[in-house]
Amino acid sequence: MMSKATKDTDESTATGSRVTELLRARYGASNAFPDALAATDVIEALLSHRSVRFYLPQPVPSTTLELAIAAAQSASSSSNLQAWSVVAVEDTARKARINAVAGNQNQVEQAPLLLVWLADLSRARRIATARSEPSSGLDYLESFLLAVIDATLAAQNAVTAFESLGLGTCYIGAIRNDPATVAKELNLPDEVFPVFGLTVGYPDPAIKTDIKPRLLQSNVLHSEHYERDAETGDLQRYNAVLHTFQKIQLMPSIDWTEQVSRRIGTKDALKNRHELLSVVRKLGFGLK
Repeated sequence: MMSKATKDTDESTATGSRVTELLRARYGASNAFPDALAATDVIEALLSHRSVRFYLPQPVPSTTLELAIAAAQSASSSSNLQAWSVVAVEDTARKARINAVAGNQNQVEQAPLLLVWLADLSRARRIATARSEPSSGLDYLESFLLAVIDATLAAQNAVTAFESLGLGTCYIGAIRNDPATVAKELNLPDEVFPVFGLTVGYPDPAIKTDIKPRLLQSNVLHSEHYERDAETGDLQRYNAVLHTFQKIQLMPSIDWTEQVSRRIGTKDALKNRHELLSVVRKLGFGLK
């Protein structure tokens, strides 16, 4: 009979090996990583993340949603203000109207569940009003930024929870093309802003989605101060790695550097989001 120590060692070795494979997928097979890595199931799950855009028509169980929201509420929150909320959208017609704002994306149409994550200062305002106390601190950019960060941290916790339970997700930033329409559709009060959507569902096994490579760590991890010396060469190598991924996924071939340039080149590339400041103010935020 295998001893517990031997079993634990074998499982640890297997996890370390899988993590090494995932790291090579995340940064490109040509990058060298040690075979013996300190690894856990959580790290393996995080490194395995990929956006899922094709779903089975199987609904997300309510208990699964509730567990994911519990995970979301376990995320850090600035001063414990918990300045976020989320709307779960399953109604096909409502989802289609929101999807029209997002450009009628396939993943929104297919996913049985769309979560709209909200930066929510209205709850804090209501608390202060009920206590007949001032709340002018909510009128500043810091409070809006705090709420956006809280919503983002919560959503990422939910993504990890969903993926650990065998579901797939995909962020939908395009609801910011027209946040006022989304706010009206969801009956949002003043000082509530739809930050992004998140599709959730069981991935279609007929569609294989590989891990998308990311920039080298040397581009994002700096020691003591910001460094740019090696950036040009690193970005050229990343373009090559991404081309390999695009070929495997049957995607159009485009340099990442060109994609970035296109995305930030003009205000038209922002798809109406150049007007966000005025829209945010119309939704009741002070932004001093």
